[in-house]
Amino acid sequence: MPILLTVGDSVDRRGVMYRPAVLNHRRLTVLGREPTMSARRTILGRIAAGLMVALGLSTTGCHHAAPAIPLPPPGTVPNELNKVTLPPYRIEPPDQLIIEVVIAPVTPFEKPRQLPFQPISGVHRVRLDGTIGLGIWGSPQVAGLTLDETTEMIRQLVAQRLDQWLSNAKDPNQKLDIRPERLQVVVDVYDYASKSYYVFTDGAGFGEQGYRFPLTGNECVSDAITQIGGIPPVGSKRNVWVARRSPHGGPEQILPVDWVGITQHGNASTNWQLFPGDRVYVQSDRLIRNDGTLSKILSPIERILGVTLLGSGTVNSIRGRGFGGGLGGF
Repeated sequence: MPILLTVGDSVDRRGVMYRPAVLNHRRLTVLGREPTMSARRTILGRIAAGLMVALGLSTTGCHHAAPAIPLPPPGTVPNELNKVTLPPYRIEPPDQLIIEVVIAPVTPFEKPRQLPFQPISGVHRVRLDGTIGLGIWGSPQVAGLTLDETTEMIRQLVAQRLDQWLSNAKDPNQKLDIRPERLQVVVDVYDYASKSYYVFTDGAGFGEQGYRFPLTGNECVSDAITQIGGIPPVGSKRNVWVARRSPHGGPEQILPVDWVGITQHGNASTNWQLFPGDRVYVQSDRLIRNDGTLSKILSPIERILGVTLLGSGTVNSIRGRGFGGGLGGF
């Protein structure tokens, strides 16, 4: 029975017919027309074009633009040239307090005396439960108190303990008349660890960075941005704001910041004074953010296609070598 040969079929020297698909692919490769590379470029080009169109539409016309943040009325929010004094400092963990307690002299010619049994002098950290350790004098609760309230509490505590111990003393020389008003108590903040503000910077699609700084009562937005070395390379100088904390999910308090006006024109109207818990946010540049989004989408696709191309090229190379060895003996 005759055998019909089609285009591309071949017959080896033993008379066996075959269709050398590998040979055809090898010939195309030798001529420089690699179909896998062409297909890869076509796919990547179409994906990139589609994503660019989608990103362009998303930032221009397909969605409603976010409304501009309104400025508060002049004089209602403290800024660089209109600062206010913060309310009395409330002690909280993990503040550090410096405490000194001495007995005042009876006459001006005497020196203050240290407390008997165990002096109180030095730095004391506020514990997690809001107390401070004063040794044998006890552990008073100071969280939520002002410095004046803490001073009076320590004075009353020490006077009460002294009265109990000295009243039970058998030696008459130990019975001293130490009234609370004779105790000189000094309490001050050594480390403002519980009051702070935050600076957050957007990473243009690759996360966010956060920084925490202690608040001393005189900081403005320019101080906060300077603490992190200025606007990040991917940040937008025209998209900075202060988010003031609000209790129970109340209405947002967003204060826009004109960073260009502050740094280049000396405009202090939006250089807001910072309060405890304020968040300074620096948004990333829109074009850099879109580029990051595009790279995150294309990178895995390009990697998969690259592996596929490498595998295909390796298989074709192995098959080409084997077929070339067979032709050499023909």
